[in-house]
Amino acid sequence: MYYSIIIPIYNRPGELRELLVSLTKQTYKNFEVLVIEDGSTNRSDGVVANFSDQLAIRYFFKENSGQGFTRNYGFERARGEYFVIFDSDALVPPHYFSAVNQQLGSSWLDAYGGPDAAHPDFTPIQKAISYSMTSPFTTGGIRGSKKNLGGTYHPRSFNMGLSRAVWEAVGGYKLSRMGEDIEFAIRIIENGFRTGLIPDAFIYHKRRTNFGQFFRQLRFFGRARINISRYYPAELKLVHAFPALFTLLVFSLPIWALVSSLLFTLAISILGFFSVLIFVDAARKEKSLYVGLLSVAAAFVQLMGYGVGFLSEGWKRLTEPKGFRETGATLEYPS
Repeated sequence: MYYSIIIPIYNRPGELRELLVSLTKQTYKNFEVLVIEDGSTNRSDGVVANFSDQLAIRYFFKENSGQGFTRNYGFERARGEYFVIFDSDALVPPHYFSAVNQQLGSSWLDAYGGPDAAHPDFTPIQKAISYSMTSPFTTGGIRGSKKNLGGTYHPRSFNMGLSRAVWEAVGGYKLSRMGEDIEFAIRIIENGFRTGLIPDAFIYHKRRTNFGQFFRQLRFFGRARINISRYYPAELKLVHAFPALFTLLVFSLPIWALVSSLLFTLAISILGFFSVLIFVDAARKEKSLYVGLLSVAAAFVQLMGYGVGFLSEGWKRLTEPKGFRETGATLEYPS
């Protein structure tokens, strides 16, 4: 199998360098790499040139249009039988393509997704953020599980593969931001293609390096969930409102303190139990009390960032004209 790796990049040449280094260490090497610069001011062409003797790599520069349409640009120029998409803030372990190739050879998947994990060299904050994005006690468990809501696995674009046949039949991304990967996965499944998780095809996902960036990213994700409901109302489920309810609970604490000491104590008890649960689980998994404490903060930032985005875009959705749809094509990347 010949693979085409599609990497959209936007003002992050340092991240790209680390990703390309990890690709040079793959045990399975039958692939090409397409780096698509999405209108960056801090370009990565020099980084790509440094790997021209180590990888079958091509570089393209285009006007800014967002992640989804940038991936489409790569699909149109790919030569492989199977396309693989990575976010630029990924590190790919050496066994990755061997694991994918073995899976596709034994049990074919038209499209797959892989989990994400924290590298041992990540900073404590990065490990805490990674924990919150993969923990079953936050919204993260759905992303890495074998089945998503509804019983069918929906791959996500930070670590995703699809056959050329899927691209030719489905036509790529219709949205460029605001939940583009969710919408794309829905259409892949609706067209009858087989999707699944490859557990061994994990990546080390660096994500954001501080809680401010993480909050803004998750606020964007919360908005994206509402945006998808403009196209697929049935995809908005009760569980998606959990971060919004959590956010309202936190913001309402001063009210409960004034109105009812019993309700205030109950709310504090719920948040306290949740915090202890996160701390114990994260400290156990990461073997670090410090990462456990940071994971509590990361879980609150994650849920409240997502909740704020969900509530703000939800209010916009309720008050906009009937039939209105926002593609998100003019929105900026979450920073």
